[in-house]
Amino acid sequence: MAAAAMALQVVAAGGGCCCHRPVLGPGRRRRLVAAARAVASNAAAAAKVSEEGKVRLGGSDVAVSKLGIGAWSWGDTTYWNDSEWDDRRLQEAKAAFDTSIDNGMTFFDTAEVYGTALMGAVNSESLLGGFYDDFIQEKRLRDAYARLKKRGVPLAANQVNYSLIYRTPELNGVKAACDELGITLIAYSPIAQGVLSGKYTPEKPPTGPRANTYTPEFLTKLQPLMNRIKEIGESYGKNPTQVSLNWLTCQGNVVPIPGAKNAGQAQEFAGALGWSLTGDEVEELRSLAREIKGIKMPIEES
Repeated sequence: MAAAAMALQVVAAGGGCCCHRPVLGPGRRRRLVAAARAVASNAAAAAKVSEEGKVRLGGSDVAVSKLGIGAWSWGDTTYWNDSEWDDRRLQEAKAAFDTSIDNGMTFFDTAEVYGTALMGAVNSESLLGGFYDDFIQEKRLRDAYARLKKRGVPLAANQVNYSLIYRTPELNGVKAACDELGITLIAYSPIAQGVLSGKYTPEKPPTGPRANTYTPEFLTKLQPLMNRIKEIGESYGKNPTQVSLNWLTCQGNVVPIPGAKNAGQAQEFAGALGWSLTGDEVEELRSLAREIKGIKMPIEES
């Protein structure tokens, strides 16, 4: 099914009803609300889509794919997933969503209790909303590329928030789409607003607005990664800032743009050039970064 014609449908278990938008209870998270609104805004376009291969629900005007997908296991740690929910299982759930959409299965079953504090780690409806939001973002890039291509204008670059500890472009498909379409990814906040420089610790966190994101608790979780960055840097005669920037350049098709307040910082950034981490070091740092939970950047854009 073409991405532009996809209409996401959700059924909330336990409520006895089905509609294009989920039944939202108090405490529903922002991403799910955004997903529901996006579905509603696309209703007119979706109505034009052929209903061949779909099933109309009862006497309603709602037509769904002949096969739906259950999301009980998404975020659950009580009955499924061996009592664990980690980055690997998150990526597997997202892959299930993406594959379902690619094959025309756009009808998803979920419930408020799936993955809640009573039954797991992450609410499945929040995960579904996040997956849909990522889908809409990957789609925006491709739409922009296609529109410009029709006018003979190449889409040369896409600027996104990307660093070793904020790898959303890898997770939402934007990096893969850029690689596929030949679009250079420009990474802003490549050293996570200075946090990957190593100058902040749980005892000495940043001040100002950044203190709300990079709390002592988060910086404590960051220490194993920072310790390994420092160890690797010592073997090259480089500091954490230079290692973190080099990690990004090793991703290929990525241009980091750290902010330089003075000549000293510009000179420091130049030290990220002319050498390269090994493939094993790149993956080791990515693996350590995956273990860090709880970061939400102040500005998130794709």
